Amino acid sequence: MIPEKLKFGDKIRVVSPARSLAIINQENREVARQTFNKLGLEVTFSKHVEEIDDFNSSSIASRIEDLHEAFLDKSVKAIFTSIGGFSSNQILDYLDWDLIKANPKILCGFSDITALNNAIYHKTGLVTYQGPHFSSLAMKKGLDYTLQYLKKCLFEDSPFKVKPSPDFSDDPWFLDQENRNFETHPEIKVFHAGVVEGKIIGGNLCTLNLLQGTDYMPSLENSILFVEDDDMSDPQTIDRDLQSLIHQKGFTGVKAVVFGMFQKKTGLTEKLLTQIVESKKQLKNLVVVSNFDFGHTTPRITFPVGGTAKIDNLELTIIKH
Repeated sequence: MIPEKLKFGDKIRVVSPARSLAIINQENREVARQTFNKLGLEVTFSKHVEEIDDFNSSSIASRIEDLHEAFLDKSVKAIFTSIGGFSSNQILDYLDWDLIKANPKILCGFSDITALNNAIYHKTGLVTYQGPHFSSLAMKKGLDYTLQYLKKCLFEDSPFKVKPSPDFSDDPWFLDQENRNFETHPEIKVFHAGVVEGKIIGGNLCTLNLLQGTDYMPSLENSILFVEDDDMSDPQTIDRDLQSLIHQKGFTGVKAVVFGMFQKKTGLTEKLLTQIVESKKQLKNLVVVSNFDFGHTTPRITFPVGGTAKIDNLELTIIKH
C-alpha cells in the first residue's frame, strides 16, 4: 500500500516518537520550517512535540496520542519525525495498527525511526520512508541532493536511479552551519555483482535488530536489505549486528545487501567492510554493494521501506515508492 504523494500546498505534521523537538534550537527550527515552505508544504506540530523527560523523549501516552492524531487528521498529508534517538520501539505495543492502515499517509524519518518504518510496513502493509527528519532540513549547506531525492520519492511516482552525490560531509553540521567540511564522495563499491529486484527492508542496522524475535520484524523474503549505522558503532559491533541479521529466519530470501555511508568515527574502512562481507558465507551468492547516500552522513536519499528496488551492478533504481 503506497500512500498518496505530496503536492504543493499540502500540510505536514511534525511528531516526536523518539527524542523531543525541544532539543532543537529555535533558529534551526525556523530554517527547517522555511525549507519545507519552499517545497510548498505547510508545517504543523503535534501537541506533545516539545514534551521532554529525563531521556530527552516523552511519555509513551503522549507519543501515541500524537501519532494517532496525525494519522487521523485528514488535512495532514505526511508525517515527519523531529529527530531520531533511542526509544521508538517503546511505543510499538501501543499503536493502533487498524487506525494506521485505515488512514494511510507518508511517514518519513531515519535512524531510530527505522523501528517504526519497518514495524508499520510489516503490520499494515503501508510503505513508509527512510528520509530526512524535520530537523535534517535545518541545514543551510549541502542540502540540494537531499531535497532532490526527497522530491523524487515523496512528490513523484516515476522510478528513479540513485546517483552518488559529488561530495559528502560527516561533520556535526548543527554546531557550526557556516564552516562545513565536504569531501569527494567515494565511488560505489561492488563486492558481489549481479542483477536483482526485490522489496526494500531495513535502515539503521542496530535499530532494525531491535525487532528480531518480535511481532514487528518484517519478512526478509524476496528482499533487498538497506543497511547503515552511526558513529556509536564500531567495526566489531557492525560485524556482529550484521551477523545477527543473517541469522534471522528467512534470510535465505534476501537477494541483495546495500550498504549506506558509514561515519568515519565508526572506524569502518573499505578494507574492514570487505573483510566483514567476505567472511560471511551467507553473502557469497548475494549482490552486495556499498557507499550509497543514506545513513548519518550528508546528504542522503529518501527510500521506501516496503517499496521495490533493482540493482544492476553499479546502478540502483527505486522502482515502486
